[in-house]
Amino acid sequence: MTAVDQLALALGAGWASGLNLYAAVLALGYFNATGDLLLPPELQILSDPLVMLAAGLMYCVEFFADKTPGVDSGWDALHTFLRIPAGAVLAAGAVGDVSPALQIAAGLVGGTLAAGTHFTKAGARVLINTSPEPFSNWAASVTEDVAVFAAIWTAVHHPALWLALLALSVALIVWLLPRLWRGIRRVLSSLARWFGFGSGRPPASPIPPAGPPPAPPRLPPPAP
Repeated sequence: MTAVDQLALALGAGWASGLNLYAAVLALGYFNATGDLLLPPELQILSDPLVMLAAGLMYCVEFFADKTPGVDSGWDALHTFLRIPAGAVLAAGAVGDVSPALQIAAGLVGGTLAAGTHFTKAGARVLINTSPEPFSNWAASVTEDVAVFAAIWTAVHHPALWLALLALSVALIVWLLPRLWRGIRRVLSSLARWFGFGSGRPPASPIPPAGPPPAPPRLPPPAP
């Protein structure tokens, strides 16, 4: 593998891990097992049948969880602690047997890419879940799955094209993240108002009825 091939594979693995870690592991293991890609020794374990079976099983679980409104956001929150470090590990291993400094640098960049795609996906899902219909969740999930396999395939077969597409993707993520955050804040503010939180003021006392106060009751005259 040339330096460009290694770079494209490392960045592709990190980018794809942020969207769907199990699909990325499954794609890398499959391409290596079929001879379409020669992974570095550090990542040869991905072609082990047990690893591919586990990745395939978890991919099936995520396939359904990722398409269920509300469940997908919980799944994304849990995988914040999995996708980002796994993206760093895959990127560091994809550069092969190089100096430790280069592996650490690849891991940092791969982890950052994984964080960018993960938070973009998770933020978009929060906004999509405000829609009552489930079709937008299904469309987003299928698009993400296709993007993962397409990214790994392009990084393996057309590394220069993948690096160009990656630059556009990074620019899009940088543009999207602030807007997604503002949208999420609006959603959270609406939820806080709905449940009566966040006003900062005690509940208002009941408004007295309009008009003059009622006259006091008239007492009967005293008995003679």
